[in-house]
Amino acid sequence: MASAIAALNAKIRSHPVLNYVCSTHFWGPVSNFGIPVAAVMDTKKDPEIISGKMTGALVVYSAVFMRYALAVTPKNYLLFGCHFVNECAQLTQGYRYVNWWHYGGREKALAERAKSEAKAGQAMITPPQKNRRVDIPEN
Repeated sequence: MASAIAALNAKIRSHPVLNYVCSTHFWGPVSNFGIPVAAVMDTKKDPEIISGKMTGALVVYSAVFMRYALAVTPKNYLLFGCHFVNECAQLTQGYRYVNWWHYGGREKALAERAKSEAKAGQAMITPPQKNRRVDIPEN
């Protein structure tokens, strides 16, 4: 049985594509792609929930690992691509965070929300109708 497994492993490792798919150079970045996918999905959410500290940490993390992906031998372009996407998404989130909390984005959004609520409230007020009969039930 052990010789059959060893023969199968030798056959897989002799094929360059299968050898790559069975390595950590492939599965590490593939499993890591959850982070940039989540970051890209978060760009549609309210900027009030963005954590500035976490966004900063992920910007540094992705920059370090982009450098690492090109420093190892052989170069791991899949890992580089994963962290490049994450770096772009985190920089976008960082811009949204700074704009929301430090450059008036929050105040502007609150003012627009109050204006739209006031406008909606005015639309709901209807003038009273004349000659409308109201029946009051007797006890």
